[in-house]
Amino acid sequence: MSSDLLDALTALEKQKGISRDVLVEAIEAALVTAYKRNFNQAQNVRVDLNLDKGTMKVYSRKDVVDEVEDDRLEISLEDARRINPAYELEDIVEEEVTPRDFGRIAAQTAKQVVTQRVREAERGLIYEEYVDREDDIVNGIVERLDARNLYVGLGKVEAVLPAGEQISTETYQPHDRIKVYITKVERTSRGPQVFVSRTHPGLLRRLFEVEVPEIYEGIVEIKSIAREAGDRSKISVHTNNEEVDPVGSCVGARGARVQSISNELNGEKIDIVEWSEDPVIFVANALSPSKVIDVQVNEEDRSTTVVVPDYQLSLAIGKRGQNARLAAKLTGWKIDIKSETDARELGIYPRAFDETQVEAEGQLDEELALNDPYFVEDEASTEFEEETIDLYSDDED
Repeated sequence: MSSDLLDALTALEKQKGISRDVLVEAIEAALVTAYKRNFNQAQNVRVDLNLDKGTMKVYSRKDVVDEVEDDRLEISLEDARRINPAYELEDIVEEEVTPRDFGRIAAQTAKQVVTQRVREAERGLIYEEYVDREDDIVNGIVERLDARNLYVGLGKVEAVLPAGEQISTETYQPHDRIKVYITKVERTSRGPQVFVSRTHPGLLRRLFEVEVPEIYEGIVEIKSIAREAGDRSKISVHTNNEEVDPVGSCVGARGARVQSISNELNGEKIDIVEWSEDPVIFVANALSPSKVIDVQVNEEDRSTTVVVPDYQLSLAIGKRGQNARLAAKLTGWKIDIKSETDARELGIYPRAFDETQVEAEGQLDEELALNDPYFVEDEASTEFEEETIDLYSDDED
């Protein structure tokens, strides 16, 4: 048994990375419990498992005392010195008590311990692998669905995609291949539990890092993301390299890069705008593809009043207020949109942006907005109610 066990432990050490010494200690501890249980013994014992010599012995351990109260645990100094004159008080006397048929029990116990430790080690390795991949994307295969969750196979572990993290416009079937974003990894009694998402803004960020080399290399930085998963998203980008166009880098030739990401997200529309530390410019950019005439900023409550041409009010608002709502989330500023006519009636006299500045800051005119592959115009109408609309809230009409 010792030779076979030695070979097995050596193989496990190479394949699973589990130290042989750790396994031997675990087996010895389990054999102590097995000895007490199977032979109805209550004394302290120690098991010595020597795989190199092929020996296994059980030793009772007794404390050397002046007066013995429990002879299963203690031995008098006089009796101890009959065994070895060198014993002193508080020493421990060991005596071999290996049962004749202990080998069968030992083999069974060793098998159970090794199996358990291998399982624990594998779980630990899987946990360590995936806990380091939190906030990253992985490829998975849809394995099964139930009433609440979708289960995605990641190879060594099955991840949970909760209903709230699924894109409402997507349908999933077993064996479908999808990209998911790891949001959390937990250690449980049944092994590591991995939770993933298809709606998290981090998924969009990681997809751009994969698709756009300038982002991966740090030349272009994603400053903020606002996402309504499955429908539309906005991202703001920035670079300190004057020779690099951050928006163009993300769009790619003929929109190839952003289109690839949109396809991965089941056709989700993605607006890419240039970030600016000036809230006037940033808010105007964020409302693309609508043209903006004026942005007035209130620093105290981080709010802005935006004036747009009358015929572009619906475009600025977006269907069910989506464009303005996403712009507010992207910038972190409240946005109150007014048509030019309403603004003048209320005593707000907008100053028109210089056309050169508008173009330089990424403001697209209506024709460009309709033709550009990464800007998709909402179903806008030139008809609108003449009223002031606060679109920072998420309430939809």
